[in-house]
Amino acid sequence: MNRTTGTTGTPIRVMVVDDHPMWRDAVARDLSESGFEVVATAGDGDQAVRRAKAAVPDVLVLDLNLPGKPGVQVCKEVVAAHPSVRVLVLSASGEHADVLEAVKSGATGYLLKSASTGELRDAVRRTATGDPVFTPGLAGLVLGEYRRLASEPAAPAAGGEDRKAPRLTERETEVLRLVAKGLSYKQIAERLVISHRTVQNHVQNTLGKLQLHNRVELVRYAIERGLDDE
Repeated sequence: MNRTTGTTGTPIRVMVVDDHPMWRDAVARDLSESGFEVVATAGDGDQAVRRAKAAVPDVLVLDLNLPGKPGVQVCKEVVAAHPSVRVLVLSASGEHADVLEAVKSGATGYLLKSASTGELRDAVRRTATGDPVFTPGLAGLVLGEYRRLASEPAAPAAGGEDRKAPRLTERETEVLRLVAKGLSYKQIAERLVISHRTVQNHVQNTLGKLQLHNRVELVRYAIERGLDDE
């Protein structure tokens, strides 16, 4: 069986969390048969946090409606413990409040359970690279939330003093501006005529320089500086 590998050439490691055993097993089986390495599954929130912290998957495929601890709390705790874990919410709910809460909790993407197996495979693959994946119609909603978050006062820096802004390269600034406009990594690569991997590298370098942890914080930083209007 061909393995579905990430940018490092190793199989993409996935964990599936859902309280319905038949659905959870079916998703895990489909992903495994598609070449992903399913490293763990869980059926409730507390179990999900414990197993995710132990297994540290590349992608956590997470339902929101869980017994014991809601999915958004699972997302917060796992991402806080292991920022490298990408969370793809797979939910029956398309309610805007659920989508926005998931994004604010650290989810990289949000897919409805009505998605096809092919769409799920593609979403997991893209989520593993850090590319935000949303069911059609939700991307604009999420970008609007990024903008709302950017309009809120930022928390003061430690010690009460602003850190000196790190110097980004011209290309990093260009990529950051397109991220703030809501473009996917693939769209940015096409726009700048560079590879998808190069876009990922620029984003990771920028996150490191700015001491940020995820795309929400990155977009907030860019919008606060007016880069989305350029």
